[in-house]
Amino acid sequence: MKQIKKAVFPVAGMGTRFLPATKANPKEMLPIVDKPLIQYAVEEAVAAGCTEMVFVTGRSKRSIEDHFDKAYELETELALRNKNKLLKHVQDILPPEITCIYIRQAEALGLGHAVLCAQAAVGNEPFAVILADDLIDAPQGGLKQMVDIYNQTGNSVLGVEMIDPAHTASYGIVETEQLRNYTRITNIIEKPKPENAPSNLAVVGRYILTPRIFELLTDLPRGAGNEIQLTDGIARLLDHEFVLAHTFDGKRYDCGSKIGYLEATLAYGLKHPETGEQFSALLKQYAETLSK
Repeated sequence: MKQIKKAVFPVAGMGTRFLPATKANPKEMLPIVDKPLIQYAVEEAVAAGCTEMVFVTGRSKRSIEDHFDKAYELETELALRNKNKLLKHVQDILPPEITCIYIRQAEALGLGHAVLCAQAAVGNEPFAVILADDLIDAPQGGLKQMVDIYNQTGNSVLGVEMIDPAHTASYGIVETEQLRNYTRITNIIEKPKPENAPSNLAVVGRYILTPRIFELLTDLPRGAGNEIQLTDGIARLLDHEFVLAHTFDGKRYDCGSKIGYLEATLAYGLKHPETGEQFSALLKQYAETLSK
């Protein structure tokens, strides 16, 4: 059984919910304290054993590529000023054994199309898909938990969590059955209305998929939003193999929404070694103001 070594990051979206901040800056580069969302996602993939990062990008996304590239001028300037701690932060963004591949998605035709764009880089191997705006804070990384299940079963695995039933129209929703040690997905629907949803168990930004998904996406008709939906491809995959669901041991922040992004900033700011103590005191001041 092949190991999960490749992680695909669909980062071609326009980030319209964060305009004007995302007019010239990708939403994946929005920082949580001092690291952009895409760096947290890559670190999660590295912790899960991935060594090849495949970024499916779009126009105006060059800053993502620049972020993971070497910055000679910056590193030279930091070294000359003896700012060694900052220099180490910059140089340690990616471990030396990690390689990055960048593929342009010419049109924003949906998540399924973005995954299909990565086929040439992934080849005939199982792979991970990570949506960077779902930030998962877990003692054992969210993707690592899923890789462990894949290693035990050889099956595709989707990360899921229970959501408010009123919000099903924003997610892929799954129906499941409990096996002895695992949860099997029996049905998956893209963005159903609450009255049509089979459950309130939603897919949240983490996938491990077998390469069969590529052939199933190739001739897939456009679905919700007139896009090629990965959810529809997974629905086809259910006819060929088991697909498992995994509920994370950890906390997920929906950083694709303003409130979720602010909550993540709050949580990470409180535990950051440089800001935690002062930020906590600051929050107490604001809490006292709100309580008056």
